[in-house]
Formats: sequence, C-alpha cells, structure tokens
Amino acid sequence: MQSIGAIAINQSNPDEIWVGTGEGNPRNSQNSGEGIYKSLDGGKTWKKMGLEKTKTIHRIIIHRDNPNVVYVGAQGSAWGPNEERGIFKTTDGGKTWEKILYVNNETGCADFVVDPSNPNKMIAAMWEYGRKPWTFNSGGKGSGIYVTQDGGNTWERRNEKDGLPKGILGRTGLAIAPSNPNVVYALIEAKENGFYKSTDGGKTWKMTADEKQEIGNRPFYYYEIYVDPQNENRVYSLYSLVSRSEDGGKTFQVILPYSGVHPDHHAFWIHPNDPSYIIEGNDGGLNISRDKGKSWQFINSLPLAQFYHISYDMSYPYNVSGGMQDNGSWVGPSQVWKNGGIRNNDWQEVYFGDGFDVLFHPKDSRYIYAMSQGGNLGFVDRTTGKGKFIKPIHPEGTELRFNWNAGIAQDPFNDCGVYYGSQFLHKSLDCGESWTIISPDLTSNDTTKQQQHKSGGLTIDDTNAENHTTILAIAPSPLDEGVIWVGTDDGNLQITKDGGKTWTNVASNLPTVKAGSWIPYIEVSKKTLPKPSSSSTIIAATTGDQWHFIPTISAKRSAVLWMKNRCKDTHSPSFRTW
Repeated sequence: MQSIGAIAINQSNPDEIWVGTGEGNPRNSQNSGEGIYKSLDGGKTWKKMGLEKTKTIHRIIIHRDNPNVVYVGAQGSAWGPNEERGIFKTTDGGKTWEKILYVNNETGCADFVVDPSNPNKMIAAMWEYGRKPWTFNSGGKGSGIYVTQDGGNTWERRNEKDGLPKGILGRTGLAIAPSNPNVVYALIEAKENGFYKSTDGGKTWKMTADEKQEIGNRPFYYYEIYVDPQNENRVYSLYSLVSRSEDGGKTFQVILPYSGVHPDHHAFWIHPNDPSYIIEGNDGGLNISRDKGKSWQFINSLPLAQFYHISYDMSYPYNVSGGMQDNGSWVGPSQVWKNGGIRNNDWQEVYFGDGFDVLFHPKDSRYIYAMSQGGNLGFVDRTTGKGKFIKPIHPEGTELRFNWNAGIAQDPFNDCGVYYGSQFLHKSLDCGESWTIISPDLTSNDTTKQQQHKSGGLTIDDTNAENHTTILAIAPSPLDEGVIWVGTDDGNLQITKDGGKTWTNVASNLPTVKAGSWIPYIEVSKKTLPKPSSSSTIIAATTGDQWHFIPTISAKRSAVLWMKNRCKDTHSPSFRTW
C-alpha cells in the first residue's frame, strides 16, 4: 500500500489516471513513496512509470492537448537531501523523464499550477525544507516562485523586485483564476506571512492581506488555495479552518470553524460549471456542500480511519479498541447478536485528540486507559463517560519529555498496575492515581535533539510532534515481575531484572540495527525457557513457537547460520547462550 500524494485524470479520457506517491504535507509521521503510477482502465490495473527516487510527488499536470506530455512536481525526500526533486517532464507517456527545473538538493516543489488557457504556461512554487525526527525546517534560499512560458524549457524566478517579500521564503501555495488567468494568487510563508495577488499572469505581485487576516496557519502542513472557477475574486484558503475571500484577497472570513465540520483541511474541489458544489477533505473524512459552503453533508460511507494501535478485552463477544489519527479513541464490539450487524452507534468514543493506545482494565473492561498526543493520559469509565486525567508529573518539577505516541503497558502482576514512559519509566499501582519513577533517564538525553520549541523554521510549530529522546515501547515480562524492557526513539534498548533498581542498555547487541534507530515495539516471550538437556548445550533458539537446543558449535555465528537455515521462511530466530 502506498501513500498517495497527487492524482491527475486525463480530461479527454477519464480512464487514464496518474498517481504520485509520498505525502506532500510532511508531518513527523511522513511516509515516502515509490514513484509515479499510471492506469489506462480507470484504476483497475496500474503500472509503475518511474521516478522512484523522488520519494514525494505532490503535483501532477497532464498537458491539456497532448496527454503524452505530463509534468510532475516532486518535493523529494523529507528526511534528507537528494537530487531527485523539482519539476520533471515526459513527452512519451512516462517511458522517459527529464528534470526541467532543479534548484538544489533540499528544494522541492510545494505547488504547481497551469494556465487553463495556455498549457505551456506554468507557475511552480519551490520550497527548501527538511525534516528530522526531532525538528523541522521550512525556508531557505532555494524557495521561490518560478514561471515558464514554453512548457518548461526556460524558467524565470520572481523576486522582491516583482513585489514578492524580501529575504528567505518558505512554503507557497498557488492558484490561477480559471475565469481570468491573468489573476494569480499566492499564499507565501516569509518573515511576515502574507497573501499576494498578481493581475498580469504572475509577472508582478502585491500583498493584499497579512497574518492579521484569516489567511491560514501552519504553512508546512497546509498552504493550499483555490479560486472559484467563475469568480476571480472568490478565493478559498485551507488550513486548520477554511476561510474565504470575496474581494480578491483583501479580506477573509472563516466559513468552516472548528465546530460542525472536522478541522485540518487538505483537499478541495469546486465544480467547474456549478461553483456552489464543493467537495472537501479533512482529517475527519469527506464533506460536500451544495450552497458555497453554507451547509455541509458528512459522507459516512467511507472507511477512512487511521489507527495507531489496536487492543481487545476478554468479554464475550470481545470488544476492540484503538486510537485514531486526530479522531480520538474508540471502543466497539467484535460482533453483535442482533439483526443488521455492527452499526456506527455500537461504537463509543472514550477519549479525544489524536488517539493512541487504549488499554482495558484486566479485571473490568468497563474501565480503560486512553492516550492522546504528547503524553496526555486518561482513566475512563465507559459506562458513565467520566474520565480522570492521570498524566504523570515529576515530583521535583523536572520537565518530562513524552513522545507524540508515548509508551504504555499494563503490569501483568497487578490489576491496577500500569507503566508509562517519558524519558523515565513511571509506575502506578492504583490505576494512575499516583506514580513512582522507577528508572533514571533511559534515553541518550541528547540536548541537541530536544529543540521542539524551535521546530518549524520560519513559522514555529511547537505541538509536541517533534518531542524526542523519549520512551516509545514498554514490555514487562509476564513471567518475571522484575523484568521490564524499554525501547526509546533514539536507539536505546533498556532492560531491568530487578524491577527498575538497575538498568542495562543492550542496544549494541541488536544485529544490523543502526545506532539511534527508533525502537517502537517489543514483544516478550510468554513461555519459560527450558533447562539445557546437557552441559554441552551452549545455545538455544526460538522461531516463535518452540525452543530448539543447538549442540556445542565452534562459534555462535555458525549456530546463527544453522538456525536461520533451519527456520527458512518461518519467524526469524532469537537466541540465548549459557
């Protein structure tokens, strides 16, 4: 399954569809792609058409008169420099590609639009940016607006002499008015973010609104604008909300607040012949308006949820729970004994925000632990709906670092016991009423990776998403109360065998794992390792279902090779030596 970043349909033959992969709004969870795909039968079958190393394709333009000519705007890798970014062009339906606009190895295409009256005139917004797990930068010398009049053979860069802001630019969103292509709009991230308008096809620009207006927020995640196909002065801006200008960008009013329709808006389509008909996509799903945004219908037949974690209880029939991206935490039945099957109203939302782990109380699944981003934690009574905020605090006021998707685990030996991870391991024996820290800082505590408050570049974006040097995974042994494993986002694999009194970092023992890698999941065996059958046995290995003893072999490497050959296509083996 691929993350889809761009879709284009040949308007003269709708069975021809182009799809670019990789997320173009690079959150901390950004997924890269594997190039561009083409379908000639309306999506029934697909063929990869190259550009695999671009990592992220955010825009696709099919030539109005010649569908063999296709342009691709590639953002490139979000996680490091690469040459395969910029604007690419094919003239043979995707058999070969030429890079026709390239700035540098950290600058990709943030937006890309074409003049509907002239398929050879295009405007590209280039964006210098970069992401690391612990920070994000938007803005650089490579960012800017480029215009071509000859199908990409030559490009002209617009600058402050043409009315654009001075200094370093960040991300830019573009829109051309279909009813009057001389009118072009740009939403530009700069030292002062602003909304700009051109009335001569993108040659010269003038700022019409600044940040005091509702022009948008969080440029790296949004900054998309759309023009009414029949009204050059009606412009929509998508961000956490949706705002609209009726006067060519001078003033904006919010038409989609936080209430009514789910926030965080990323997709927009206006019917070319009936601008009152709008389709809008956000973090909560799909909505349709037939009156220019006065009212909206939520489309509830699309299964669009993204689950971070899934768990279940021991009820009969058992319940399933999980946390969803920006859609809270939910509990519902695995099956129901009634006509019609499971319905939407059989599901219960138990917590809000971005949902992560949900844990049922082992003795009474009426009670659950539920998380949201940045370490927020609640203990909820599903019957009454009453919830208690139980996020740990440090007794001496030390700032705790919780991951966006923090680690949590139940204590297998205490019904009301629970473990929770910041940079420390916290333990509660009273369902979160009180907490004890049972470890030192189990991360690298690298202060260079603790700069969340500076993340964002030109526009600071301090949301806990880049919290780093934190605990991701907690795995207490179900066989030995003193044994607990912990994995961190900066590469540590810690183990205690005495309930937290002492800890050992065993990350260096992980074969082929790069230092500093995320360790987001740990599974501890539920089976006791049997005793060796003879003193000559030096190695035991498991393939996931049973233990095998290996007689004395001259070197452990030989044993590893022997066991992997024995396992073949089964689980990868784990080893223990005496």
